[in-house]
Amino acid sequence: MNKTASFGVKILLAAAALAAVFFGAVMLGAAPVSVSDLFGAVTGGATKNNLLLREIRIPRELAALFVGSALAVSGAIMQGMTRNPLADPGLLGLTAGANAALAAAYAFFPSLSTIGIMAACFIGSAGGAGIVFGIAAVQRGGFSPFRLVLAGAAVSAFFLAVGQGIGIFFRVAKDISMYTAGGVNGTTWHQLQLIVPVIVIGILISLLLSKQLTLLSLSEEVAVGLGQHTLRIKVLLFILLTVLAGAAVALVGNLAFVGLMIPHITRAVVGTDYRFILPMSALIGGMFMVLADTLGRTLNAPYEISTAALVSVIGLPFFLIIVKKGGRAFS
Repeated sequence: MNKTASFGVKILLAAAALAAVFFGAVMLGAAPVSVSDLFGAVTGGATKNNLLLREIRIPRELAALFVGSALAVSGAIMQGMTRNPLADPGLLGLTAGANAALAAAYAFFPSLSTIGIMAACFIGSAGGAGIVFGIAAVQRGGFSPFRLVLAGAAVSAFFLAVGQGIGIFFRVAKDISMYTAGGVNGTTWHQLQLIVPVIVIGILISLLLSKQLTLLSLSEEVAVGLGQHTLRIKVLLFILLTVLAGAAVALVGNLAFVGLMIPHITRAVVGTDYRFILPMSALIGGMFMVLADTLGRTLNAPYEISTAALVSVIGLPFFLIIVKKGGRAFS
């Protein structure tokens, strides 16, 4: 079996696993539901359980799926583009910058639409990443992994403080809490209709650039030697990861470690070719976030555990393992 056929089998298995996890997530919760309730929700039924599934659980789990995919793909792009095994949108200032921009949007433009909120998140995401890369670039030695992480930690802490300060000073902390908590509760169909297409388009474009990303991940010199316009590709990839991270924040707020963990897990499954890493990361990232949200809803039902807290409990040890192994723990 050649490599492409083997990948085809793996991607089908991952898609089937994602479908099974999504079905289980929709069925599990504090309120018991049946398969007939799910069928009724899909076909327009108006019972209490039909409405629960259609208006709360299904949009919530769809949000978890697409946010996980967006963060995983943007993390993979960052790791490939910078050749940094510790890169992650949540660790390098993207999600924190988007979070601060979202708080400012709520404070100064309280009637802002979902599209406006998403645009603010894109701007904040690009600003956060730009500052982190700028800080790392002014030092001799270039973008070393640890310098980027240290700069990202400092900038992320600053932007998180700015976001919280804006929320307290302008008394909008309650309004933005559903975003800053790092969870998908409260997601509406209207939000999904606006944000999911952006995520899907971003992932599809990233797949078109996956070959170029593979060359960049090997060496800048190799990419240039093969005739690649590295600056142009980097700009396009930077725009893509900014859009993906910003769209994720517009749905769930600041969430770290997903973009760090999933690409490493994916490389252990499909290897180092980003033509395989990106689509598999989208599936595994979506599956991971749906599982995390389901655990948050069910471990202490009817109360909820923050999805961000659960992800951090898993992500921090993962991060430390990667640091100890020099980025080769799962590659």
